[in-house]
Amino acid sequence: MMLALDVGNTNTVVGGFVDGALKFSLRMTSDRNKTVDEYVFQLRGLLEEKGVDFNKVEGGIISSVVPELRYSLSKSMEILTGKKFLVVTNKMDLGMEIKMDIPAQVGADLLVAAVAALDMCKPPLVIFDMGTATTMSVIDKDGSYTGGVIIPGLRLSMDALSGRAAQLPFINLEEPPERLIGKNTIDCMKAGAIYSNAAMIDGLIDRAEEEMGEKVTAVATGGLMGIVLPFCKHKIYYDENLLLMGLLKLYEKNKH
Repeated sequence: MMLALDVGNTNTVVGGFVDGALKFSLRMTSDRNKTVDEYVFQLRGLLEEKGVDFNKVEGGIISSVVPELRYSLSKSMEILTGKKFLVVTNKMDLGMEIKMDIPAQVGADLLVAAVAALDMCKPPLVIFDMGTATTMSVIDKDGSYTGGVIIPGLRLSMDALSGRAAQLPFINLEEPPERLIGKNTIDCMKAGAIYSNAAMIDGLIDRAEEEMGEKVTAVATGGLMGIVLPFCKHKIYYDENLLLMGLLKLYEKNKH
């Protein structure tokens, strides 16, 4: 078995692969305050519940956008498995060129998603990930990472709105609106959140194609993307496990 960890600002996703197939995934909170010992305790329980035999783990890989957790979680997995996990950086074999002003500033999650998307679809590509931030990465026709867009995330934006506007409550975004024009405050907020993000994604695809001078294929991931996607007008390939699949590809490229 190979274990892959995608460490985000809000959640960490752990996936287990056997012979290249994803056998399970689990999600836990990304907690900067936990010690290595606490993560060892938590991960042992979660992974044993999934039937993981640590003696049979061949290795693993970690992608982290939280510097403090990069060490904590890689050390925790090393203690549990006895294996040193690969850590995603722009220095490893990505199978693509990074055409950015400062390649080291490109988030590990963006690189992993790009690797997975390139394995799925022919470039040029735009890749959306709706997490704490909403990001769009752009891959040119030669398969190179050429840039992107970073936007405050849907959940983050709505929480900020509710936190600053006394009469606007915190709302559940898991239940999409039935129509654009809401008839009460909560429905108006849901419609504003979902339809505006769908329109933004459609608009970004249009503008990316205009700037690049060619049609692109759109790929997306992230939990909230599954809610927004039905309201988008463009065809978008969605894979909730896109980053785990990208980690698998990077592990296979760099394990030796």
